[in-house]
Amino acid sequence: MSLRSPHDIGNKIHPKNHEEKNINLALPMRGLPTGAPYEACCGRYISHNADAPDALRLMRSRYTAYTQGNADYVSATWHATTRPATLMLAMPDTPHATKWLGLSVHTFEVIDEAHAQVRFTARYRDGGKAFRMTELSDFVREDGQWFYVEGVVETSA
Repeated sequence: MSLRSPHDIGNKIHPKNHEEKNINLALPMRGLPTGAPYEACCGRYISHNADAPDALRLMRSRYTAYTQGNADYVSATWHATTRPATLMLAMPDTPHATKWLGLSVHTFEVIDEAHAQVRFTARYRDGGKAFRMTELSDFVREDGQWFYVEGVVETSA
């Protein structure tokens, strides 16, 4: 999940023939399923005690890292071929910073053992205005670790 610039529009992702799982989990701040302890959902990945076992959990942990202003984790889980040279995220208590309000995961698609997609909507407040960003994100697994590759932000006509 890119989330580095909520208004960016990426290149189209080519459709693939694969099975799609509808998740429909409304997640509050930090990307946690309602009632899930932080360590059980994302904390163990963000603290580097474990690698996310799938793209869905990586996406949730990356969203959580965005809410925390944790640029180190977001960068470490971004594929080297698409990762920005520098990434600066504001801490949540910084005045006028983007405030992440919630996450809804719509689909989690396993394409094969090394590729997956997650479609989600992140809600945020920026400059006093509320926004929703829906993105279809691509993930790749290399040497047992999942990485965010790129995403396409969906726009409504």
